[in-house]
Amino acid sequence: MIFYKTKEEIELLRQSNLLVGQTHAEVAKLIQPGITTEILNNRAEEFILDNGGVPAFKGYNGFPGSLCISINDEVVHGIPGKREIKDGDIVSIDCGVILNEFVGDSAYTYPVGEVAEDTLNLLRVTKESLYKGIEMAVTGNRIGDISYAVQKHAESFGYSVVRELVGHGVGRNLHEKPEVPNFGKRGSGTVLSEGMTLAIEPMINAGEYVVATAADNWTVTTLDQSMSAHFEHTVAIGKNKADILSTFKYIKEALEENINVPV
Repeated sequence: MIFYKTKEEIELLRQSNLLVGQTHAEVAKLIQPGITTEILNNRAEEFILDNGGVPAFKGYNGFPGSLCISINDEVVHGIPGKREIKDGDIVSIDCGVILNEFVGDSAYTYPVGEVAEDTLNLLRVTKESLYKGIEMAVTGNRIGDISYAVQKHAESFGYSVVRELVGHGVGRNLHEKPEVPNFGKRGSGTVLSEGMTLAIEPMINAGEYVVATAADNWTVTTLDQSMSAHFEHTVAIGKNKADILSTFKYIKEALEENINVPV
């Protein structure tokens, strides 16, 4: 069942996503070689709570962290811990916040230090794929139009699109209908209409699209150990243009001050 939101509810979603963007910025200020993922997670949790929110991921189906932090060949759902970030790593951070009973959800992949040029290109194309998908998130189109746009752009650069994991509706619940695959056929799937709010989140691999789940039963990795990138925005379907409820603005501002992370 799809839950359609009123204009007032969409504004509440915007506020929860605003807090997500601000939380990302707090983490972006700290990312550097030698820092542990646990420190990043704890800072995010502290900031969310201090601003009246609740971490949406912590305890969700038993997940232990407030952030999903996935490094290099880890696609998503990495558990924060004692692992130190190294120079040359890429760090995908997914953040969810509950504020005023609505969920904000956004992800960003950060390059740390001297990152290989081909890996930086993977990040660039993945982010571009996100916006290609968002361009299709308008009334009258279908889910497959979003999916096709993401897939076409990523694969045109020789990258692969993860099949087993998809975007989703979002609102009072972290995961709602409909699912939003990052691959598909134009003109297929659910018709998009105003009131629908979606988390669009390309997960793109440098190598093959096949993934595996680690022994912790959470962390998803590329089977061939190739690099993987992940970017996500929450959007509301619009008549002529999608309304992007989440933001990378604060991330960009924070990264301009952090010499360890290329903008």
